Amino acid sequence: MDGTVLIADDDRTIRTVLTQALTRAGCRVHATGSLAQLTKWVDEGRGDLVITDVMMPDGNGIDRIPEIRETRPDLPVIVISAQNTIVTAIRATEAEAFEYLPKPFDLPDLMAKANQALSRRVRKSDPLPEGGAVTRDSADPTMPLIGHAPAMQALFRMVARVLNADLPVLIAGEPGVGKTIIARSFHELSDRRERGLAFLTSADAGDEAFSRAAEKARGGTIVIENPAGFDQAAQARLIGMIESIEAGPDRAMAPRIVATTGPEPQADVANGRLRSDLYYRLAGVTVSVPPLRARVDDILPLAAHLLARAASQGLPERSLSDEAASLLRVHAFPGNVRELENMMRRLALTASGAAISEAELREALSQQGGAAPAMPVVAAATASPATVSAPSPGPAMTGGTGRLSDSVEAHLQRYFDLHGDALPPPGLYDRILREVERPLLQVALDATGGNQLKCADLLGINRNTLRKKLTELNIEVTRRRKLM
Repeated sequence: MDGTVLIADDDRTIRTVLTQALTRAGCRVHATGSLAQLTKWVDEGRGDLVITDVMMPDGNGIDRIPEIRETRPDLPVIVISAQNTIVTAIRATEAEAFEYLPKPFDLPDLMAKANQALSRRVRKSDPLPEGGAVTRDSADPTMPLIGHAPAMQALFRMVARVLNADLPVLIAGEPGVGKTIIARSFHELSDRRERGLAFLTSADAGDEAFSRAAEKARGGTIVIENPAGFDQAAQARLIGMIESIEAGPDRAMAPRIVATTGPEPQADVANGRLRSDLYYRLAGVTVSVPPLRARVDDILPLAAHLLARAASQGLPERSLSDEAASLLRVHAFPGNVRELENMMRRLALTASGAAISEAELREALSQQGGAAPAMPVVAAATASPATVSAPSPGPAMTGGTGRLSDSVEAHLQRYFDLHGDALPPPGLYDRILREVERPLLQVALDATGGNQLKCADLLGINRNTLRKKLTELNIEVTRRRKLM
């Protein structure tokens, strides 16, 4: 790798580690905690690549990209950010950043992107519309489209890539995951945001309703909610509406079609609930929204976001106690984001103090349809010490054998006993494996001094699998591994 890299990040640790890694790779590096200094270097003609954080003490890194492109159109910019929201991903894409990587990032991945950027230059293209970045920031900041989990970051990248494409979009996912919010974002964050937005549900099945929606959304967006829920006659009318829009005389002002559906739309086609000809008209691009169980590490940041939003709407300011946070993290959330939002609003209104207690959260969970007691299975790495209980000595442990299987069995039996005659929430298998896997990886990493190659060999897995698991479990590491 050859070239000069300019780094702007207010985190000294990240500056140091990136400087060392890039220097070892053969690059010359200038690092600063100031966007003003970065701008000065760019204006002086220094650098073949910029790596910048977003939120800096003296400004926003993405806001500087248009200036950099105007001054140095061939200078690629890699954006790294802890602001893991869909707006950040979209703004980085619109500003034509070479790459956007959410924190915590994988250092080998960043190095590979840096090598690609130094090997070629980003083409010069049209500048952003005047005020475009400000408009994106002014889009509804209360939308709970946040997430560090790989599944959510993949979703954000997909939305950013097709946001302004002239293609219909089908948004698939389980009930309550936020499909309607994603659908709304395709309108409110796109170039169509100044035009109309119309929604069609199975209750709006008549020709008159379809005509009103098409007129209201002229040049904007029509969102069709769960087309498989429309009867066959209404689905035929939907096809007619789409065909008239696509073949109409005013094609330039045709609304974009965005539809929401269940997690397996092709199964709806197979069983006859959704007409295949309608499905293929809607599925220009299919976007899958992951359930909360696929992004466990997003639950607590999302809960904090929802509590802050409730406070901005006039409810008391609340936060989660450590004990409540540990309990919330192991809840199965059959209702996904919608369930979490309803629960946080109720707790914001009813909690007795500024910090929501474990007892208050447990009561709220029971009202939602099944509490999740604090998981006692090898949870020292993730739970508050107050919530971790030693297992009751079982017959196989009293003789000092201390077999791991006996200890795990005792913990599991206690967990089941906490539910009395009821069963634990669904998804127990994945939750148990996650609780065991995290401390195993952490102890193995500590034992190998943070060397991923040695750690993978110790565990008997390949290095790529280890990296994937570290990302999925959001394990903070040091040295040459994922950085915060």
